[in-house]
Amino acid sequence: MQSASTAPVPRPRPRWWTELPLLALVYAAYSAGRLVARGDVSTAVDHGLAILRLEKTLHINAEHPLNRLFTAHPVIGIPSDFAYASLHYLVTPVVLVWLFRRREAVYRRARTWLMTSTMLGLIGFTLMPTCPPRLLHASHGFVDTMAQYSSYGWWGAEASAPRGMGGMTNQYAAMPSLHVGWALWCGILLWRHARHPLVRAAAVAYPLLTTFIVMGTANHYLLDAVAGAAVMGVGALLATPVMRLADRVGARLAARFPRLAPASGSSIVSTGCETSAGERIPGQRTTSADSTHAANADGPDGPARRVPRVVEAAARAGAAGDDTPATAG
Repeated sequence: MQSASTAPVPRPRPRWWTELPLLALVYAAYSAGRLVARGDVSTAVDHGLAILRLEKTLHINAEHPLNRLFTAHPVIGIPSDFAYASLHYLVTPVVLVWLFRRREAVYRRARTWLMTSTMLGLIGFTLMPTCPPRLLHASHGFVDTMAQYSSYGWWGAEASAPRGMGGMTNQYAAMPSLHVGWALWCGILLWRHARHPLVRAAAVAYPLLTTFIVMGTANHYLLDAVAGAAVMGVGALLATPVMRLADRVGARLAARFPRLAPASGSSIVSTGCETSAGERIPGQRTTSADSTHAANADGPDGPARRVPRVVEAAARAGAAGDDTPATAG
């Protein structure tokens, strides 16, 4: 029978002071990669037109009617621009922190899934720079709602970046749409692990609403949204292999640099409690001094029989209730 002292030590809980720098490093690499992967503008325009032609052939070019709706009705267009410029920066970290604090068992895989999918999206930006609908020639029928309603927000005419910082973003990173991908990640995790009906309803509505917003603001094509969902699917499949690889790398680093390895405490989980034959609950074994003291208390004739207190009390109660005096035999 395997001893309890050889049981595997549970994986230590992630700490925020290690998780935060890791996430910041991945996001910094992603942002820098977007700038590097700008590509040639003419190539990006060709890719955008190719996507638009394919959608027209398949009769799925939903961007045109949605863009006209957002352009004609500021009550729809302005909130949508605010949502496009801000929600992915707010909702995604909130869900990540919620998982870290309330759903520790799924946090590590969810975080790995998000980071892996984001890196896959960066590969997509590099291999296929794509001009968004809003940057195509006006003859194609799109209006840049971010530019149209720029006086209402902090953004200028260059994407959703703050005014004067448009040069620090890649406006030709439309394929895949990580706005949709990240929203889908949030929706799936909230649907699976949240309990309140309103939160679960929001989990369904958020990815769908994001898809309509990215098309209505002319920032993405429908196929960009489909590609964003596909990237998240591939990232979900790769999350487990990536975690295994990270564990192997961590084990090698810990073997080479023992001082950097986290302290793992004692592997003995019994803390002195042992179970003998007939016992269901482990009992704390006494020391030899305690055993000697117990032997002396029993007297020289051997250990006295110990009657449970409940039995003694019942015997006394029965004797007190007997009104007939005992007769001698």
